[in-house]
Amino acid sequence: EQGLQLLELGGSVEEDYIRIARCFEATRQRCCRLEQDGRRAREKLARVEAERAALEVKLKHARNQVEVEMKKRHRAEAELEKQERKLQLVFESLMREPWGNEMLSRNQCSVLSALAGRRLGVTLAPGRRSSAVDESCQSLLSHSDISYDRTEDDVVRS
Repeated sequence: EQGLQLLELGGSVEEDYIRIARCFEATRQRCCRLEQDGRRAREKLARVEAERAALEVKLKHARNQVEVEMKKRHRAEAELEKQERKLQLVFESLMREPWGNEMLSRNQCSVLSALAGRRLGVTLAPGRRSSAVDESCQSLLSHSDISYDRTEDDVVRS
């Protein structure tokens, strides 16, 4: 009887070992799948980080280009103001001279007066934009909305 009990015990122990072996195999397969998922996630992360770095470089170049263009615009507006002031001074000088009115025909005087009323009398105030620039997309691309704060560029990466 003791031998039979040992055989019966041995049978259930054997089944327990088989169940344990199956659990170990299922766990091993799950670990393999998780390892593959981790490898794919690391590869995707590397691709996304490379894309982010490329976009940061593009953003830096775009910011620099906007800054250069804004400086050009300010210089052009200052030059326009300067030229308009010169034109206004010439006009005023011509109109003040007694011989200026005599030398100029009525047609020329009316043209100069029209110019004075339209353009010369309304010189650009400092900081005012030229009306020659098309700013129909101002609400979408207003330079006042652009932040030149470079603190975003110094984000700590973990």
